[in-house]
Amino acid sequence: MDKEMINLIIGTAGHVDHGKTMLIKALTGIDTDRLKAEKERGISIELGYAFCRLPSGRRAGIVDVPGHERFIKNMLAGVGGIDLVLLVIAADEGVMPQTREHLNIIELLQIKQGVVALTKVDLVDEEFLELVREEVRDFLQHTSLKNAPLVEVSSVTGKGLKELLAAIDQAAAQVKEKPAAGPVRLPVDRAFSITGFGTVVTGTLWSGVIRVNDVLEIMPRGKEARVRSLQVHGEKVAEARAGQRVAVNIPGVEVTEVERGSVLVQKGAFLLSNRMDVHLFLLKDAPKALRHRSRVRFYLGTAEILGRVLLLDREELPPGQTAYGQLLLEEPTVAARGDRFILRSYSPMHTIGGGAIIDPAAQRHKRGRKEVIEALAAREKGDPEELVLGILKAGKNKLWTVEEMKAAGLSGEELAGVLSRLAARGQVQKIEIDHEEHFVCAEVYQRWGQELKSLLATYHQEHPLREGLPREELRSRLFSALNSRQMQSLLGVMEKQGIVRLAAQTVALPDFSPYLDGRQQKILAQIEKAYKEGGFSPPRWAEVAGLAGLEAEEAQELLQYCLRRAILVKVADDLYFHADAVEEAKKLLRDFLAEQGEITVGEARDIWRTSRKYALPLLEYFDRTKVTRRIGDKRVAK
Repeated sequence: MDKEMINLIIGTAGHVDHGKTMLIKALTGIDTDRLKAEKERGISIELGYAFCRLPSGRRAGIVDVPGHERFIKNMLAGVGGIDLVLLVIAADEGVMPQTREHLNIIELLQIKQGVVALTKVDLVDEEFLELVREEVRDFLQHTSLKNAPLVEVSSVTGKGLKELLAAIDQAAAQVKEKPAAGPVRLPVDRAFSITGFGTVVTGTLWSGVIRVNDVLEIMPRGKEARVRSLQVHGEKVAEARAGQRVAVNIPGVEVTEVERGSVLVQKGAFLLSNRMDVHLFLLKDAPKALRHRSRVRFYLGTAEILGRVLLLDREELPPGQTAYGQLLLEEPTVAARGDRFILRSYSPMHTIGGGAIIDPAAQRHKRGRKEVIEALAAREKGDPEELVLGILKAGKNKLWTVEEMKAAGLSGEELAGVLSRLAARGQVQKIEIDHEEHFVCAEVYQRWGQELKSLLATYHQEHPLREGLPREELRSRLFSALNSRQMQSLLGVMEKQGIVRLAAQTVALPDFSPYLDGRQQKILAQIEKAYKEGGFSPPRWAEVAGLAGLEAEEAQELLQYCLRRAILVKVADDLYFHADAVEEAKKLLRDFLAEQGEITVGEARDIWRTSRKYALPLLEYFDRTKVTRRIGDKRVAK
């Protein structure tokens, strides 16, 4: 068996009632019409799914799409992730309108491998069959399926089924496996709930590997989803790889939060965007030219989104021609460089064209600029540095490893060379984490730095008495897509570059120091005086703060400031001593132990000239700080 293509997704295409569903049932034993309405009407309305093992041992998932014109949008939701098309044409009808529209879609998506099944051959005689064969060959002559095998079959008699499977298997050997090295990306085509398990979503895994217990992200909602279990071809698995039909159990997520058109992705790996640079193609049989700012229906993966086409160098695009442009969508979505998409007219709905995405998160361009078109053309050609930068820019909140960037189609050696050159020019920032190199685009890194400085400046202004922003709070507010180790390594690089200053638990701007305003300085002096005078019988904090006229929140801030600056020492809950008093108590205690060798609570009370109420907590404090060790009712030097 060809090891390069173990998994395969086959998609049907063809006119309504040409026997797609019956053919799949004959091949696999699975009836993909699962809805009551489909049974009653005898046509497929929704997407259907089946699977089988081909003669070579390859596992094939099958997406059965509806053929009726009214359900083309459902067909488009299933066809995006397929590797090979099974074009179904009924021998008693030949090429029909949806046969043409489906093939246009296959061409626009550049699905190059396929097999043609001429169904219902049991309903026609040889003379009519020969006419249909010629019509089909003429129809396919100038398409990617011109050399596709044509197999005559009957789902009723079983004729040609074995030959059809063999032809599919042979075509499958020419298909390249999807990139398991890239980030997880699964367009959701179905979501439902199972009692006791929660929400399950299904789809074709376009890239990456999903493992049980992975925490993924549902886009465009941005909601986290933990993978409880996985199924591939109806079997429970520990991991699912790109190119497989996958069912993912994600408890804690409502079905309404992950409808068709959502995408399950690796956290931080993709950028939501509603503006994309694209290379457009308008079909030859499009009913009219496509004008600048035309409203269209955009199809990518399983999503259907309304938007407008922005032509950058002309006012209209005639049928059969191509142009560079932008898509401005009414809702954000997930896309990647090189993705193929379909466009349909807003009303009436017809497939009019499609194209490829050049930049999934584009900036606004001025129209009529030659340099803009030249830059898009260069980007489309796939310069290695542009490819790598495109991936890094798309992962707006992510640190990338070399392995994850192999989705650009470059070898590890090529990537290392590209990254070295980009780092030398300051276009990428390298972060080493546990002896593994990670990379982030300089633009993203600089944005992180700016956002971090702005966040810290605001925090220092709001909390001038604090040392800085707690690290975990920073991660939740700004770096939630990074784990703790990644954020610490990132902050370490930023500290070396003078962007931040790190303490054990906090992050601050380099030139920041906690400060008191004039009023607070006076209050602090008043507090210090009260605690110094209190000595070994200090006042309660609430009393001192009340006399100083402090509100509860400010009192707590000032208390923490005193503790951090070692002005006061917390001896027990709600019991604080001035630091000088603690040092004096320690000296008296050590002097006594040097002479007597041991001390009781009563003796400690006497040497400190205080009450048991304060002596006992002080002794326990010195036990904790390893000055003394308790033996029964007495203490000895540690």
